[in-house]
Amino acid sequence: MHKILLDNFLKEVLQEDIGRGDLYTRMKNDTNIEAYILAREEGVLSGKIYIERLCELLNLKCEFIFDDGMVFRAGERIVNFEGNMSELLSAERTILNLLEHSSGIATLTHTYAQKLEGTNCVLLDTRKTRPLLREFEKYSTRNGGAVNHRSGLDDCLMLKDTHLTRILSLKKFIEDIRGKTPFVANIEVECENLLQAKEALEAQVDILMCDNMEIPMVKEVVKMRNEMAPNVLLEASGNINLRNIREYAQSGVDAVSVGAITHQAVWIDLSMKID
Repeated sequence: MHKILLDNFLKEVLQEDIGRGDLYTRMKNDTNIEAYILAREEGVLSGKIYIERLCELLNLKCEFIFDDGMVFRAGERIVNFEGNMSELLSAERTILNLLEHSSGIATLTHTYAQKLEGTNCVLLDTRKTRPLLREFEKYSTRNGGAVNHRSGLDDCLMLKDTHLTRILSLKKFIEDIRGKTPFVANIEVECENLLQAKEALEAQVDILMCDNMEIPMVKEVVKMRNEMAPNVLLEASGNINLRNIREYAQSGVDAVSVGAITHQAVWIDLSMKID
């Protein structure tokens, strides 16, 4: 994240909690203390760059024992702090919220990513993120082993079923729209059946999404792609979970996208302790 955007985000999350001022600070306490965050369960760390910058803004020292993407165990220290007691305690909940939320997403993402080991398929996240937290949550999925799908409507044109209801000729639409979109922006089309997939391949799309298709149909699309347009990338999406993700990955698609890695992630249990 760009430094200015990062700083603005951190100032907003602090302001949300502190409001007009932490009432504790009305009793002046300039004591310097040492503290740390303890993991109460196993997880994958995420949130380090946010906490490091937050500490810089508050003149607190922090030293991470784990880097983003590393697995920690219950009972292990994650990060050590040193600084003004009032400043640290005012930021305690913000620090924990960021780490617990981000690490929860990274941990679930890691569980999904492990299912793809040994395949040629990559795990993608989605735009199913909490409002105004997309950059934060997509950063968290990267730390868990996913590859970011499009970040918004401006970096890839995806034609969904709602768009296709008003497109009479997909091939002509794509020919026309390519002159109106950035040269590096891909065009992806959602397909729900073999007829739609054939039309998308004939229209020379960049990415074809097998949307809510059963695995046998996905395999048919893979075969069709290999024969008609081998340069087109295939993505499987919809109703993919930990039980079936590996079978989808082995069908021949290039990627699987899973919204659950953000919207079904559970926060990791962490706690701040003072030495």
